[in-house]
Amino acid sequence: MKLLIKGMVCNRCIFVLTQEFPKLGLELSEIRLGEVILKETDKTAIDEKVIRDMLKKNGFDLFYSRNQKTIDQIKETVEKGIQQQLFTGNPVKFSTLLSDELHKDYDSLSSLFSSSEGSTLEKFIISRKIEKVKELLVYTNQSMSEIAYALGYSSPAHLSNQLKKYTGFTSSYYKQIRLDKMAIIEDQCTTHKPS
Repeated sequence: MKLLIKGMVCNRCIFVLTQEFPKLGLELSEIRLGEVILKETDKTAIDEKVIRDMLKKNGFDLFYSRNQKTIDQIKETVEKGIQQQLFTGNPVKFSTLLSDELHKDYDSLSSLFSSSEGSTLEKFIISRKIEKVKELLVYTNQSMSEIAYALGYSSPAHLSNQLKKYTGFTSSYYKQIRLDKMAIIEDQCTTHKPS
């Protein structure tokens, strides 16, 4: 998440904020005059009011970018769409979902997202789906066919190819992680049995 900061004029400002953001439990990815980039975390953990209060206490303020609000809404809507697919089993057309939810033309949203995030909206949607696929492979017993169907992929092979392309690993790698976790839990259960 990118924050634009008013009042950052020297290296001392950078030093101060490098100390203050971690106190809020926020990890910095990058910091330079006028700009702080926070590492992506659970969005519920980032409270804008707490950040604004910390900045004001230290003589700074937050430039609130209208575009950043839209970017955040796009990301939230994509997550909502993925959850909707998993819950209903019906494919979601993200261009329609985003246009309907944000009341803006999809091409405009896509262009704004690309210019702000440095990556296309399509790639973001795919990356979020792939993160969900990894999670499902590690924490559930679902097959690639079930996951592919739930996330609206045309085939398990298409999903497998995308998983390999984006992560460098196959589904069997993530299934093995699940099996290893289960073995550790099973081992802990057997070693802690009362005699």
